[in-house]
Amino acid sequence: MAYWLFKTEPGNWSWEDHKKTGKAGHPVKRSRNHLANKHMKQMAKGDRGFFYHSVKEKRVVGLVEVVREFYPDETDPTGRFGVVDVIPVGDMPRPVALKDIRAEPECDAMVLVNNSRLSVQPVSEKEWKAVCALGGL
Repeated sequence: MAYWLFKTEPGNWSWEDHKKTGKAGHPVKRSRNHLANKHMKQMAKGDRGFFYHSVKEKRVVGLVEVVREFYPDETDPTGRFGVVDVIPVGDMPRPVALKDIRAEPECDAMVLVNNSRLSVQPVSEKEWKAVCALGGL
């Protein structure tokens, strides 16, 4: 199993919006970034991810699971970009702010700490466990 982080602006697609999709699965992020697209191509069913509210909140608010692997994004007229579907797994008991992740030594190399603009990012197992612990899991 691999771990990921999906960033979304809560004004466009919030954790509450995503939880309403239930077990049907829904794309979290429609990205036009080639590196984010590459990461989504590497995802497999069962992979887990953090649902991260960007912009003003800057915090992990929930957990998701990949239920449909990479497929073409119907909103991309070029056909170059795709999406994965994820389902909500659960709320983060204590949302984890970016400042707290930056202060955690286990997360020094985390992509979020070093490239906070990338919308879909890999997370190492060590980082996953550290952020989960910060969030009360």
